[in-house]
Amino acid sequence: MSDKNFDNLLEDFREKDESLNYGGGKEKIEKQHGKGKLTARERIDLLLDEGSFEEIDKFVKHRSTYFGLDKKSFPYDGVVTGFGTINGEKVAVFSQDFTVQGGSLGEMHAKKIMKIQDLAMKYGIPVIGINDSGGARIQEAIDALYGYGGIFYRNTISSGVIPQITVIAGPCAGGAVYSPAITDFIIMVDKTSQMFITGPQVIKAVTGENVDKEKLGGALVHNSKSGVAHLIAKDDEHAMQLSRRLMSYIPQNNLDPKPDVDFEEFDLNERIYDIVSPNPKKSYDVREVINEIFDKESFFEIQPHFAKNIVIGFSRLGGKSVGIVANQPNILAGSLDINASDKASRFIRFCDAFNIPVITFVDTPGFLPGVGQEHGGIIRHGAKLLYAYSEASVPKISVILRKSYGGAYIAMSSQHLGADFVFAWPTAEIAVMGPEGAANIIFAKDIKSSDNPELKRQEKIEEYKDRFANPYEAAARGYIEDIIDPIETRRKLMNALTMAENKAEAKPAKKHGNIPL
Repeated sequence: MSDKNFDNLLEDFREKDESLNYGGGKEKIEKQHGKGKLTARERIDLLLDEGSFEEIDKFVKHRSTYFGLDKKSFPYDGVVTGFGTINGEKVAVFSQDFTVQGGSLGEMHAKKIMKIQDLAMKYGIPVIGINDSGGARIQEAIDALYGYGGIFYRNTISSGVIPQITVIAGPCAGGAVYSPAITDFIIMVDKTSQMFITGPQVIKAVTGENVDKEKLGGALVHNSKSGVAHLIAKDDEHAMQLSRRLMSYIPQNNLDPKPDVDFEEFDLNERIYDIVSPNPKKSYDVREVINEIFDKESFFEIQPHFAKNIVIGFSRLGGKSVGIVANQPNILAGSLDINASDKASRFIRFCDAFNIPVITFVDTPGFLPGVGQEHGGIIRHGAKLLYAYSEASVPKISVILRKSYGGAYIAMSSQHLGADFVFAWPTAEIAVMGPEGAANIIFAKDIKSSDNPELKRQEKIEEYKDRFANPYEAAARGYIEDIIDPIETRRKLMNALTMAENKAEAKPAKKHGNIPL
């Protein structure tokens, strides 16, 4: 072969390669930008470390001949796939391109995603999927359904082995929503992304209800009402920033630990005494406690808009990545309800799967009473929390800040569910129920027969408080490891974490348990 022919081949290759960088063309890219959305490639560039992206399967084409598709060409079949790094750590990524046939999923589109999933499992690296698609490519019929099924299967097999993050950056409807739902975390872009099984038109036809896409399945809906999504982003750029920050707390897979990061050591100051009032009727924001104790500016809250009566998120303690679960006293007094139980349980199971220690802060009067809660299955949902903590074999450390009553005391990572260390502040109240309710039951006859029932009732409440509404009874029985000065909390947690970091716990051989879903 002459040099001239090689030059021609090289020029031909470069032209074809370059043409594939513009997706559906300039006009459609401008339309995408006009909606406040970035292109598939622009999103990848923001997500990954600069210059780290290595694309694969760029020249893939669909092979369907139905309904005139044999006369149409879709660059890289509407999805960009490849590898790169985030903060120097390897990740696999796919990004659907709405400018190419609306990002619709057909056979080869799906095969590209399945291939990147398979390779990520083989290499032991996380997968980040950026969804922006009109759904199944109807012209490809059953091949599109094959594609979705194959993706769902791989999501499931990968679960607990490699982290999976989904960014919803546009429409995501019908069967397409189930892949994100199986992944570990969903980030939705406000105003430009939606998720729903059936769209507004179908709902109107079937039920007569009028609803638009945003109110049906927008980012705020799924972050605050359904709990499907975990984080809400202002725009595409913010979504990529959130993805990068999330990855900074998560290991590459279930076998490789997350490396420690540098941190600035400090001692707690007396401000810690001013946050939690000894008066159990005074609320406070538990995030203030978290921000005081953990490495500075390291707390990253997950699902901040859903089930606000419990707080979950990642933080760092002495440079180590940890998961945090905490009752939130200023919402429903920190009671546990259906949504809070689901929210905390799933997070605990993620942390356990990827060997991230779980630190729990307790201040709860119990499970939320009410007919709606009982009929909604609070027993089943609350049991998930018991199951998640009991099953978790990572280091589990708890701090009882104030109220810890009844079944909720047990459920919030008590020693009885396998917690490694349980500490209590002097403000802790550990009992079967609150003093008011307990006094009414235990001393009912004394109160009723008294000349002044209300005065007698108050006397008996104080008697119960003195006897049980404190941490000393539990400490006397060895149910908590120590009662600690709040100002010592950071030091105690760091020492406990160091002690438990090589924890090994034998569990019965079994295929898997049967969590009360």
